[in-house]
Amino acid sequence: MNWIALKMLTGDRSKYLGIVFGVAFASLLMAHQVSIFCGIMRRTTSQIRDVEEASIWVMDPHLQYSEEIQPLADTDLYRIRGVEGVDWAVPFFKGLVRARKTDGSRAERGDYRQVMLLGIDDATLIGAPRTMVLGELADLKRPDTVVIDEAGFKYLWPDEPFSTGKLLEMNDRRAVVVGVCKASAPFQTMPIMYTRYSQAIQYAPTERRLLSFVLARHKPDASPAAVCDRIEEKTGLQAVSKDGFGWKTMRYYLKNTGIPVNFGITVALGFIVGVAIAGQTFYLFTIENLKQFGALKAMGVTNVSIVGMVLLQAFVVGLIGYGIGMGFAAAFFVATKNVTALSGFFLPWQVMAGTGLAVLLIVLMSSLVSIRRVLVLEPAIVFRG
Repeated sequence: MNWIALKMLTGDRSKYLGIVFGVAFASLLMAHQVSIFCGIMRRTTSQIRDVEEASIWVMDPHLQYSEEIQPLADTDLYRIRGVEGVDWAVPFFKGLVRARKTDGSRAERGDYRQVMLLGIDDATLIGAPRTMVLGELADLKRPDTVVIDEAGFKYLWPDEPFSTGKLLEMNDRRAVVVGVCKASAPFQTMPIMYTRYSQAIQYAPTERRLLSFVLARHKPDASPAAVCDRIEEKTGLQAVSKDGFGWKTMRYYLKNTGIPVNFGITVALGFIVGVAIAGQTFYLFTIENLKQFGALKAMGVTNVSIVGMVLLQAFVVGLIGYGIGMGFAAAFFVATKNVTALSGFFLPWQVMAGTGLAVLLIVLMSSLVSIRRVLVLEPAIVFRG
């Protein structure tokens, strides 16, 4: 029976390919949009994920997400270091500054761009980029130096190869690019620059407080949650684990922006289109094969076997369409991985599994109407004109 079902399925190539196309398009659209959504959410936590050494982030008690920075007092750093269970704590600056190019052609001089400036601990360089493309991280020990990420270098000097020695001016102070690094793409497309904390507070606009966060790590014999509770109790500040701060930031964007609604509508449309195309085509396919099903019933084939044949046909086209759709989605991400504006797609196994369940639901819904027509079919139809 299974062989007969597959022969019936592939007998009409146009309808067979139409069903596969409908499922493939739905799979591609759903996986593509959900992957972009996941990538955007990951971008909101890029600076949190890049700081691998710290297990605890300490911040203002009213802070809602990573970009809403309310600076702390410098004395807070020493108070946190004195909390039981804290192994070490270091300052961390994060802010937006304007950088003006002071080298290159006359036309380029004076061009300014907004950059994300990250100030890391002077002594330990905790929070520094993990991978250097050009230059040495130790060069940050020199005065007036910064390290810039790959995408940021291409943004500021689009027609030039990676190089060191580029000159910038931030807050009327000289900055020399001594290295190029890899960094996770931020939520907003702008260059990321690393420098020492003592240098960062000179580049930043003058404020009474400039300590954005305190990065800390719990002792091996203490749990991060317990240490966070003790920090909050002793200092009145907000202390969150690294993962907790990431989820806190993502929840803010999910709650206060239209990103989830817009992507949710697109994914829902992909599902509806898949049901409509696959359902209509599969129904027409079944109608045209009613005589064949009637002949099988006249020969004694039970309704259970007939239903099994229809479901087998639906699962086969669903599996093929799902594979094609996911293949095209993955191919698109690979083809655009070096395009800065399009990079950052995230296709975890959960997205693939969720898309697979959606495709399964599509083929089941598409086959329901067909199964009903087959079940009420009279075997005598084979003898009618």
